[in-house]
Amino acid sequence: MNRRFDGKHLVVATHNAGKLEEIQALLEPYGISVSSNADHGLPEPDETETTFAGNARIKAHAAAKATGLPALADDSGIEIDGLGGQPGVHTADWAEGPDGRDFVRAMTRTWEMLEEVAAPYPRTARFCCTLVLAWPDGHDEIFPGVMAGEIVWPMRGNLGHGYDPIFQPDGYSQTFGEMDRWEKNRISHRADAFRKLVAGCFA
Repeated sequence: MNRRFDGKHLVVATHNAGKLEEIQALLEPYGISVSSNADHGLPEPDETETTFAGNARIKAHAAAKATGLPALADDSGIEIDGLGGQPGVHTADWAEGPDGRDFVRAMTRTWEMLEEVAAPYPRTARFCCTLVLAWPDGHDEIFPGVMAGEIVWPMRGNLGHGYDPIFQPDGYSQTFGEMDRWEKNRISHRADAFRKLVAGCFA
């Protein structure tokens, strides 16, 4: 049985203003206000785990402990079957370079690696998002979300971010990079995790 959230304020363990806005909109119907790590002057903790759940737990518990408030964190990335599930928790790391994050370079590298191993078609993959809601007493609830699809080439679309231009979700002819933001948000891995979170702790 999930623990119910009965407060009025939630810390979202992120410095990403877009992510905060998205979560705020999702929780608004429940009368819950949100603030971010940045609002509380909290640093980003080191993500040292090898799973999305592990890293999300680090972030959620750090924020809950520092603020004395329940905190919500997510960790997400893409798993590509032809690369043995890589990049997974290292999704953002693959984009890092001397001049900052460059996802065009990361997507190019990803496709070249698939070509090198002659990965069979369709080149199946999934976007994953794990949400963790943590309380100051150390309790947490974990909700994983998934959007299955395949890796396509060349890149298509300049909407979205990260690996969106090479990810075509199952049942759609567009990549996430071509898809309207609200349509993508409705079907995404994060939306899947949020539906479970809301059903488990808020509804």
